[in-house]
Amino acid sequence: MTIDHESVPRPGRSLSAPRRPATELLERPAAPRTRAAPSLGRHRRPFRSRVVLPLALVGVDSLAICAAQSGIAALAPGLNPLAGTAALLPLLLPLNLAGGLYRNRFSLSVLDELPALAARTAVATAFAVTLTSCLDGRWPAGGPATPLRLVALVTGILLLLACGRALAYHLLRQARRRRPSPVLVLGAGHLGQRIAAALTERREYGLRPVGYLDPDPVLLAEDSRLPVLGGREVLEREIRRHRVHHVVATEGAADEAETAAALRDAVRLGCQVWLVPALREYGSLGRFPADHLYGFPCLPLGRPAMRRGGWPVKRALDIAAAGLGMLVLAPVLAACAVAVRFDTGPGVLFRQQRTGLDGKVFTVLKFRTLRPSNEHESATRWNISQDHRMGAVGRLLRRSSLDELPQLWNVLRGDMSLVGPRPERPYFVMRFGQAYPEYADRHRVPVGLTGLAQVNGLRGDTSIEDRARFDNRYIEGWSLWQDAKILLRTAALMLHPDGS
Repeated sequence: MTIDHESVPRPGRSLSAPRRPATELLERPAAPRTRAAPSLGRHRRPFRSRVVLPLALVGVDSLAICAAQSGIAALAPGLNPLAGTAALLPLLLPLNLAGGLYRNRFSLSVLDELPALAARTAVATAFAVTLTSCLDGRWPAGGPATPLRLVALVTGILLLLACGRALAYHLLRQARRRRPSPVLVLGAGHLGQRIAAALTERREYGLRPVGYLDPDPVLLAEDSRLPVLGGREVLEREIRRHRVHHVVATEGAADEAETAAALRDAVRLGCQVWLVPALREYGSLGRFPADHLYGFPCLPLGRPAMRRGGWPVKRALDIAAAGLGMLVLAPVLAACAVAVRFDTGPGVLFRQQRTGLDGKVFTVLKFRTLRPSNEHESATRWNISQDHRMGAVGRLLRRSSLDELPQLWNVLRGDMSLVGPRPERPYFVMRFGQAYPEYADRHRVPVGLTGLAQVNGLRGDTSIEDRARFDNRYIEGWSLWQDAKILLRTAALMLHPDGS
């Protein structure tokens, strides 16, 4: 049957759940086509604001190692300080990077970093000395030959690192006081007001609040010095107007759903977003020691998935895998095409409009498993797994997911990726977007052949709300390893098809 307004699932329910009375919003007639959702223009942060602290710390660490190696060489003639530096730098800098010692942050303290610096310096120095000893005669002697000199080298590096970083942090605090960066505070509740007051009084954090973003502030005092600029609709305008590059999001807004949507928009606009949770224990949940704003835990939100360093690698892997897959699976594709031709007649491939990245519509390819009566049925019918018109070939293709193989061409073209949220028809995208506020956020990345929702059993006639939650979880925690895990789990599921 064709899906109607009563078939749209409610929160926490699948399409097969008992029906409830329809809402007026979902009773509006829907056209099978939809326009692409307008995308936000990116508001780029100055390059220097992102790299000045990391580059300064890398320079301090490099100079500290060079100076310490030179001091040891002066005490032990015959050692080559350049060789020692060349052996130690490629080890220590990546260890510090992995430990979060080159992150941009607000609270700057050498004492907080000292234990991590000491552990990584000792490990890198010991490994460099061991490696130099193993290459006896093939690498100039650059490390200390006795335990006493080794301890002296590590101690000297630590002292120089601490002094250099203390000087760098002092200069950075002075620069922040002279030229604070404008910041928007998302949420004008009690916590947001305390954060704004702390940033105004403590200029060493380098942030100057310009206003609150809250659609309905109910707790703001009448004598507040900061204005409420509006809700989500003014976010892009105010960011460009004040040249905002930092946004602090707090809990306790009058409309938390609207504030959360504004937070996602700020990330897409290129701002660095900092989350200040009401529960202070969140500060101990991160991978690195939590940053703070005058005692309030402050968690930096990661960059959008498509702006992370591994995303170009993902696209390259998509092209390579799709191209190789089409070559290797050519006999399977040919066999499926012949079987479909004999089962349903002419027209082996089934073309259907789907919604992809940023709400743009593209044509997806599949092997035909049955022939719909008209285009309206193709665009608006939800599930055909139990259709009596489907023959044995169609059921086999559906159960084994072989009908999806032509989508490798969509991956090669760039319409899709191997892993991502599954694409849906524009008719359902419009209806699900009306029913679930977070459904549209699925289109922040390209759609995929398989996804996190699918490998967790959310295929076929299952909850749309749950699918959207899993898809957004995939986007926010995206990594190449997560893609690899999903592909492995998909391959395992194909060995036990369930027909959905």
